[in-house]
Parts: sequence; structure tokens; C-alpha cells
Amino acid sequence: MFDYSKQIFKVPQESPNYAADSAYVIAAIHNILDMAKKTGKNKIIITTNLRCGLPMENINKIAGPVVESWAFELFSSIAADTNNTFDLIYAEAQERLCMSDVILQFKKRDVSSHAITANVDVKATAEDIPNSGLSPNITSFSRIRTAYVSDPDYIFIILSLKHKVYSMLNQSTSFIDSTMEIVGHNAYDLKYISDTDISYNPALGTGQIQVRDIHYVSLVQRTTWEFCQLLDKKYLASSRRTFQQWRALAIQNGWVK
Repeated sequence: MFDYSKQIFKVPQESPNYAADSAYVIAAIHNILDMAKKTGKNKIIITTNLRCGLPMENINKIAGPVVESWAFELFSSIAADTNNTFDLIYAEAQERLCMSDVILQFKKRDVSSHAITANVDVKATAEDIPNSGLSPNITSFSRIRTAYVSDPDYIFIILSLKHKVYSMLNQSTSFIDSTMEIVGHNAYDLKYISDTDISYNPALGTGQIQVRDIHYVSLVQRTTWEFCQLLDKKYLASSRRTFQQWRALAIQNGWVK
């Protein structure tokens, strides 16, 4: 019988500056979104030929990709300005099946002047719809577990964007014009989300890591290796998973020697 504690793990060792880099990225993202709100760049104008406007009861079903596109355009427009005050030097949208939606690179203005890469997963929630996007799937257990072994300094940010939609009649067209406004935001480093706020859904593939309530998240400081062990614990605690399944994944993805 196999024993988890007796496995010979590949233990990822993060760099000493990981926590500072993570905090730097999150602060920069908050500053960018605060700027967008203050300058009125937090609005998405949607014009259709629907006389009754957008279907508000289902707006959360179409808002996700729209909000993701808005976020990428905001980040890319800033990165294009080489003199921007947020130290953002690069933004790249990811394909649909990638773990993150946007990759951002920042260059710190300190003695080291080193670049920091962050993988950002954008999650949209509707302010006016209870429980909209409350407990989203974040990423595949196997893929994120492997990412942290491959790169102990892997920064995975969950960016929660809250929106509301309002409409008004366009007198010249007689159609309803809608505005989707980003009214709130928060950003978390997945690695620092507390044990009680992370859950595991075994339904898809190797299972999905979820945040129980994206609006109320508590954080704890932990190492990359501690987070890998937490992910393993969530997987093994599921009644639909066995240790043999975990070990097969560990061998396949190089988590053990």
C-alpha cells in the first residue's frame, strides 16, 4: 500500500523575493483598475438592434468574455505606453483553453529592476444577480500542480471584476443601448488563498480547483511546496479519487522522483 508521506517528491523552492513580487503585481493591478474607474474607462458600451435591450436575467452568461476582453484591452493599452506609471511592459491575451486569460509582465523600479510575469485569470460577477459567479472553477488540479513544480515562482492571480448593466433608449435609432460598467474589483494570488476558501470539484478531468466565495476570501502566507501539498490534500480528500490515481498523475507529470 502506497503512503503519501513516503513519496520522494520534487520539492519546488521559490525565490526569496516571491512574496514581494506577488504583492507588487496585485498592487499594480489594483492601481490600474482604480485609474480606469476614476477616468471613466470602466464602461463597455453595447449597441444592438434589440428593441427590448439585452436579456438582463441572463446577462451573467454573456458578461464573462466581454469583461475579459475589456480587461485585456485596458492592460494592453497601458503596456503600449512605454512611459506608463504602472511599470506594465507587456500584456498578452491567452487562448480559450489556457489556464489564464491574460499574461502580464511588470518591471520593478528598484535596484534589481527585474521583470515579473503574472498569469491572470479574469472572473466576472454581476452586482445585481445574487450568487452570480460566486464559486467559479479556477483551473485544473493537474495543470496548476504541475505549473508550480515546473516554476516555483509561478504567479497565478485571480482577478474578480464585478459589473452592472444599465440601459437607455437611443432616440435616433429607437433601440436600447446598454452600458456594462465595472463597479468593483479584487485580486488574489491563488497560492495565498486560505485552505477553507479553496475547494476541489472532481467533476471535470482531473478535477477543478474552485474558490468557495470569490467575494469573501481570506489569505495566508505559504510556500509553493506547502501549496502543492494543500492541492494534493484536496484531491485525496475527494471520495471520487484514490491514492493510485494521484500517484499516476504524480509520475506522469513529474511531481515525484
